[in-house]
Amino acid sequence: MLLIMKKILVLFAFALLFGCQGPEDEVYMYSYFRGNGEDGLHLAWSEDGYNFHAVNDNSSVLRPEAGNDKLMRDPCIIKGPDGLFHMVWTVSWNERGIGYASSPDLIEWSEQKYIPLMEHEPDARNCWAPEVFYDSENEQYLIIWSTTITGLFPETEAMADPGWDHRMYYVTTADFEEFSPVMVFHDHGFNVIDGSILQHGDIYYLFIKDETRFPPEKNIRLATSTFAEGPWSEASGPITGDYWAEGPTATFVKGDCVVYFDKYIEGTMGAVRSSDFENWEDISGKLSFPEGANHGSVFMVSRNELERVLEYFGD
Repeated sequence: MLLIMKKILVLFAFALLFGCQGPEDEVYMYSYFRGNGEDGLHLAWSEDGYNFHAVNDNSSVLRPEAGNDKLMRDPCIIKGPDGLFHMVWTVSWNERGIGYASSPDLIEWSEQKYIPLMEHEPDARNCWAPEVFYDSENEQYLIIWSTTITGLFPETEAMADPGWDHRMYYVTTADFEEFSPVMVFHDHGFNVIDGSILQHGDIYYLFIKDETRFPPEKNIRLATSTFAEGPWSEASGPITGDYWAEGPTATFVKGDCVVYFDKYIEGTMGAVRSSDFENWEDISGKLSFPEGANHGSVFMVSRNELERVLEYFGD
């Protein structure tokens, strides 16, 4: 018994000395854009998931180069099993492709690529709000986004902002070099943008914006599936309040699901949280974000990764 106790004490000492990797060794990062996305990628970090602090004095950490209009709106970042951070973003209001780049450390980035997702579709007007998600079950990445294909859904055109009647589409890829054919990701009979996936156990949660304009919805809803590619359930009622919201992104904070979004008419960020994915509490008043932050994505980084970023940018 004494020998066992000594071994336990030794292991405990090593844990204290070298650290045990776990949730307490990670912090929240948020990727976002300012203005029209013309100056590129912005980053913020948080210890508690509520108070976010700007990196690089709220200045851009990466300038946009992909596409003709060279914007970097809706930046979505995830860390893949290859150890790289993968980012996709909206390059333009009207181009039919998206931007992509990868980084080992959120400091040095690969050459930015333009991925022509909808160039094959002559009536496509745009590619908005792409998101990348790693499907571990099938060992592949999903890229999802929203596109208006002119005249494709006449039954909902009158309810949309003129000329913008979206549905969601996706491709799969293992390497961001070769992509599957474009497939429909979400079409449940209404105008939909800003999809964001969160996995919890065996269930995939898809947070979406109901983009219906007449009568106005402009709120965040939730659908579920047992597969990352769907099919998706019918959308829930709004989980956000009496304001226009867009750009949802979700994570877990102390066991609760927290969904961040952009209160874009009010010019501020908001959030709701839930312990059961059914009852949602608006916690917008508990948040603080850098001035001018628009929606992007929340993801986790190690403390060492954060320290390198802050040291590099002089924060």
